[in-house]
Amino acid sequence: MKTFKRGGVHPEENKLSENQPIEVLSVPKRVTILLGQNLGANSKPVVNKRDKVKVGQLIAKGEAFISANLHSPVSGTVLKIDDVPDQVGHNKAAIVIDVDGDEWVEGIVRSSEIAKDIKLSKEEIVKKIQEMGVVGLGGAAFPTHIKLMVPEGKVPNVLIINGVECEPYLTADHRLMLEKGEELLIGISILMKGLGVSKAIIGIENNKADAIHLLKELANNFLGIEVQSLKVKYPQGGEKQLIKALINREVPSGKLPLDVGCVVSNVGTAFAVYEAVQKNKPLIERVVSVTGKSVKKPSNLLVRIGTPISDLIGKVEGLPEDTGKIIGGGPMMGKTLISMNAAVVKGTSGILVMRENESSRIAVKDCIRCAKCVSVCPMGLSPYLLAIYGEQERYEDAGLEDVMDCIECGSCHYICPSGRPLLDYLRVDKVRVGEIMRNR
Repeated sequence: MKTFKRGGVHPEENKLSENQPIEVLSVPKRVTILLGQNLGANSKPVVNKRDKVKVGQLIAKGEAFISANLHSPVSGTVLKIDDVPDQVGHNKAAIVIDVDGDEWVEGIVRSSEIAKDIKLSKEEIVKKIQEMGVVGLGGAAFPTHIKLMVPEGKVPNVLIINGVECEPYLTADHRLMLEKGEELLIGISILMKGLGVSKAIIGIENNKADAIHLLKELANNFLGIEVQSLKVKYPQGGEKQLIKALINREVPSGKLPLDVGCVVSNVGTAFAVYEAVQKNKPLIERVVSVTGKSVKKPSNLLVRIGTPISDLIGKVEGLPEDTGKIIGGGPMMGKTLISMNAAVVKGTSGILVMRENESSRIAVKDCIRCAKCVSVCPMGLSPYLLAIYGEQERYEDAGLEDVMDCIECGSCHYICPSGRPLLDYLRVDKVRVGEIMRNR
């Protein structure tokens, strides 16, 4: 069975919501649309306080090279454009809209009928994806149209689609593959045309046998698309790990997948591309897994961007009494939410409610140089050493030890018998080294 070779761990899967069909969450009373919802510059508002907006209307434009458009997920009135706390408590610029009805802009096709014919040219596809504000839904939220703008001298020959969903608990991508398989494959075909390649590979871990079987059958009707099953291993959803597992190419330090002839996209992104190009629908909603061992009704919810987290928690019958933490994302790479009033963003893949007895960290002890963190690091780094550099603020040394290659998967933190906060230190290292590099 294919997988990547270097490092990796096997956390308990806990896919509690994998058999729960996607449910549509009702439209909230108010939404908060953060202006920084992509891995790049903030979008610039094109609406003002007290403006009336409709569902799908452009409300903020991505003017920088790496940025993305934002569209209203609701109809109503702009209450304010101001700084608000994001999911981890940092004040970020946002547009707040009070909801009134559900009126959509003209031109968005809302029927469930599958649109099979791809009529747009390669250039028109890239432009449409940019207009519709599509970003990567696997976590990083990198603007999708940028991936299709291949620089001179680079020649991609394969599109890799990430259907791994290796984070414990999360099942949104799994359900999307099962329920929107044909639309997903059309979206992949659109990405292939936009990128100018004739081959695409969908990688799915073998704990999703039903999705593998379904997509293999459907792929028989699509030219150049194949499905490959992978051994279950975290963090196989990392793009460098997925490339190694599927086509045995190694992305060098400091390089991108394009440097080895491929582009990686998530299944959720491919579906968003289908809706953007075939239905003229901006990225205004996404599937979010809401789950946890004590949650009464673990679910997969189709949620409008900007919806308060409290609405999602209410849909699964509220917070359990033994709640210790609420995590945005999965347990390995997610971050603790400071408030349920925080809003869903384009990159929100899951809301995990952790029990109190499993959300507390163990007491931190001295590093015993066991090298377990080294053995599980999928990037071949020495996390214990990088953590020391972070603790001692030796950021130049951290940079020399390639800390910027860290993908923040948390495998080192997960395996450490001394409870060392390795991932915390590595994240600080990366921020500081990034600042040093920009200053230079």
